[in-house]
Formats: sequence, structure tokens, C-alpha cells
Amino acid sequence: MSSNVKQYNLKELKTPIATRIGKGLLYILFLVILTTGTALITLSYSLRDAEVVNVAGSLRMQSYRLAYDLQKQSPELEYHIDLFGQSLHSSAMQSLNSFLVPKTILQQYQAIAQRWDRLHQLLVSPEKASYLNDVQSLVDQIDNFVFSLQEFSEDKLKLLSWIGGGCLGLILFITIGIVNFVRKKVVKPLDQLLDASRQIRDKNFTIQVDMHNETELGVLALSYQDMAKELKQFYQGLEAAVDKKTHELQHANSSLQILYDCSEALSSSRLATHNYQDVIDSLNNVEGMIACQLWIDEKGGGHTELQSGFERDVPWHSYQLEINGMLLGQLRWQHQTDDAEKVLMDNIGRIFARALFFNHSQKQIEQLILMEERATIARELHDSLAQSLSYLKIQMTLLRRNLDQDFCQQRCTISTEIVQEVDLVLSQAYTQLRELLSTFRLNIKEADFGEALNQMLIPLDAQTNAMLVIDNQLLSIELDAQQQVHLLQVIREAVLNAIKHAECDEIAVYCGVENKQIVVSIIDDGIGFDPAQPKPNHYGLSIMQERASRLSATCEFNTQIGSGCEVKLTMDMDTKEYKNESV
Repeated sequence: MSSNVKQYNLKELKTPIATRIGKGLLYILFLVILTTGTALITLSYSLRDAEVVNVAGSLRMQSYRLAYDLQKQSPELEYHIDLFGQSLHSSAMQSLNSFLVPKTILQQYQAIAQRWDRLHQLLVSPEKASYLNDVQSLVDQIDNFVFSLQEFSEDKLKLLSWIGGGCLGLILFITIGIVNFVRKKVVKPLDQLLDASRQIRDKNFTIQVDMHNETELGVLALSYQDMAKELKQFYQGLEAAVDKKTHELQHANSSLQILYDCSEALSSSRLATHNYQDVIDSLNNVEGMIACQLWIDEKGGGHTELQSGFERDVPWHSYQLEINGMLLGQLRWQHQTDDAEKVLMDNIGRIFARALFFNHSQKQIEQLILMEERATIARELHDSLAQSLSYLKIQMTLLRRNLDQDFCQQRCTISTEIVQEVDLVLSQAYTQLRELLSTFRLNIKEADFGEALNQMLIPLDAQTNAMLVIDNQLLSIELDAQQQVHLLQVIREAVLNAIKHAECDEIAVYCGVENKQIVVSIIDDGIGFDPAQPKPNHYGLSIMQERASRLSATCEFNTQIGSGCEVKLTMDMDTKEYKNESV
């Protein structure tokens, strides 16, 4: 639209302002050059006027001096005659031979020169006294010549003054015209444009400039009005864009805050299900979020599903929680618009993946530390107490053999009974030590509870013909390293007791969560036993009771003779109070 207006105004445009001002400045420049050139020319041709007048004036004095020399018969007459000729034909007098010098002055000069030639011949002749009669007329002729030179010099100065004054007058007239033209055609329109600019600065885009389009500023004014209209549209569009960008920045800031909160919430060294649930719940603050789900998978089977919001009949978006080739779960969400917040949710998915991976790695490290501690204790027991007990058993065997000889049978009856009792206690201690060493040497490498349970029961399954059934619904996310090791030891001890003493066909191991309690149950279909009459030299039940007490849990033995046995351990999920002892 602006281009069309500009073409329309250019058709009606008169002489441009710049052209008019440029012509005026060219006129002024021409007059200045004319005045300066005239002055320079006049000055250059007036440089020797004073010298010419002076030399011409000196000729009068020299004329009288020659007359005086004749009367006094001065010996310097010849010198003065030569001096007069030199003055008359000097370079200053020769400069009169110019086309700028009036012919009358040149004629007067030539007449004086011709007369001097005659007088000079007369002065060197015997009749030189007749010179005295021509002196006065010569002086008068020279006076007329000097007066003519003076008038010529004055005429040149008058001409220079008239030319300079005229040019200055024209310059003044042109300058006044230019100033008036600029004030009318430039300053006033510029004031209007400046006022229009202030209105635009104050966001008033409805401007009217009272100006004809006979000059460039007229075209500019019309273009300015059109520009204001377009600027109004642009400004309104810009306000809408700014509002949109502001909303986007606020949304980005909200997303960054959510990312920060998620990262901070999942940076704890101990993470449980409620920590992940809190983060999932906070995702409802994401604009347009409908529902969100977090699936946490474990290698041993099973998964935890956490959800916030109410799902609708819209597509689900997902992000696989995977680090270093380890699939840890999946983050799924429903949003009001397709592919919205994908970058944000992908970043949150990475935070979840890192949190799960670091939690898994930390638990594995803690578990390895516990296993290393247990192995160290086992080595110490084996190298110290086990060796001593083995040595004592050997010595007791030798002592009993010696006491069994015939010559000591009657005299050492009491000593034999004491030795048998010591041997019995020593065997019990050695058996208990071997069981402790076997327990301490249990190697659990996996951080996932389900996978660690499977690996632990594989060698036990090879030791029995009974069917070993495993039903694990308990995830390691609910346990820390200490709790996980204690539970695995309880399960191992219960399964070992069933293998050794139950004479069963099936052993079922169940781990799960019921009513916010962790429940571990080991059931066999064996011969059972009477809990009120524990078998001697067997410490499995007491060991399981001790471990349950360390977990602040309860351990029950539901059995009777001929009906199998159930070992059931129950522990609150939120309990963390266990004795910080070696496991």
C-alpha cells in the first residue's frame, strides 16, 4: 500500500526540495566565485599600481633635477639623465603594456617616452640649455599621466566594490529566499512529522498531517500516515505475539520448575514408592496433562504401577526408561494435544531413569559391602574358631580312645562321662559354627530382590527332589539393602529346614505386599513338627526369630505333626527400625 501511495504522489511532485536548495546554493557559490575571482584579478593587476604611480611621480622630480643640474652645471647631469631613462623604461612602467590598461594611459606613456627621446638628444647636445624651456610642459604632461594612472587605479577599486556589493546583495537575497523556503517547506513539515512521531511514540497511530504532496516531505507525510496505519496493525500483531511469547516463557519457566522439583525429589539417597508417587502427582501441574503413569520393572519379574489423574479415551504417549541397555520401566502420559510437552516428559523420563538406575546401583553397592563384610567374618571364623574347634574335636577323639582301653574302664567311669559331655557340646558348637559359616558365605550379587531370590534358591533346588515354587510380588524398591539381605536369609533358612527335615514334595515361597505390610511365607507339605518341642542341636528357628526382631517384624511358625509347616514373616512397609548389626 505504501508503494502505491508513493508512486501516486511522485506523479504530482514538483521540483524537489533538494533541487531547489541546491540551485540556490549553486547561485550563491557562483556569486562567491565571481566576487572572489574579480577581487583576485583586480588585486593581481593592482599590485604594481602604487609602484607605477610612484615611478611616474618621481619623473616630475627628476625633470626638475635635470634643470637644476643644467643651471649649476653639475657633474652628475649625465648620471641623472641615465637615471631618468631607467625610471621611464622600468619594469613597472613596462607593465602598462597590457590589454587591461586603457589606451589613453598607454598613449600618454608613449608620448612621454617619445618626448624624452627628443629631450635626451637635446641634453647631450651643445644646445642643452634649451631644455629649461621644455621642463614645465614635460612636468605638466607627466602630471596628467600620473592623474590618469590614479583615476585608473580608483576606477578598478570602484568596479571591485560594485561587483562585491552586488554579489553580496544577491547572496543575501538568495540566502533569505532559501531560509524562507526551508522554514516553509522543510521546518514546518518536519515539526508536523515530529509531532506525529511523538503521537506514535505515545501509541497513538491515528495521525493526520496537514501537508500537500508538492514536495518530498508531502510524499513522506502521506507515507508516514500509511506507515502509522500499518504500524498500528503491526503493533497489535506484536502485542499478540508478545502475549504468546510471554505465555510460552511462563510455560517454559513452569516446565523448568517442574524439572527442578522432580530432580530434587529424586536426588535423595533413599527412594521409596511414595517418592515416585509424589513426583507423578506433581506432573498434574503440567498444563493440559490428563493422566500419567509410571511403570517400574525388575529383572526378577513383576512391576510397580503408579498413576495420577484420570485417564480418558485419548492416545497414550510413552517414554522407555532405559540406561546402558537396562530397561527400568516406562513413563506414560495422556495430554490434551498431540505431541505436546514431549520434550518435558522425555526429560522427566530421563530423570526417572537416572533415579531408578542410581537407586539400583546404590543398593547393589550396599549389598556387596554387606556381602564382603559377611565373607570377612566367615574367613575370620574359619581361620580362628573353626580351626580351634576342629583341633579340640581331634584331641577329644584321641582322649576318648585312650579312656576306652580295658585298664581304664573301671577307674575312669566318671572321667569318661565328662569327656562324652564335653564332646557332645563341642560337636554342637562345631555344627552351629558350620551353619553360621555357610550363612555368612551366601553370595548375593543382584540388587533386584526377585533376581537375587531366584539366584539364591537355584542351588537349593538342586539339593532336593521336592518341587520349589516361587511366587514373588515384592519389589526391591520397597526394601533397602539391610532389609533385603535379612529377608533373603530368612527365606534361605526356612527352605533349608524344609529340605533337611520336612520330607516334603513341594515347597512354596511367596513374597508380596498385603494391607501395606510386607508378607513372606514359606510353606511345605512335609511331616511338620511340634513347635513346643524343638529338636536339639537345631538353631534355624532361633536364627529366623532373631532376624525378624532385627527387622522389627514378626515371625510365626504354623505347623503340627503330619500337616506340613508354614513360616510367615510380616513387616510394616514404612518401618526402618532395625538393629545395625552384621547380617
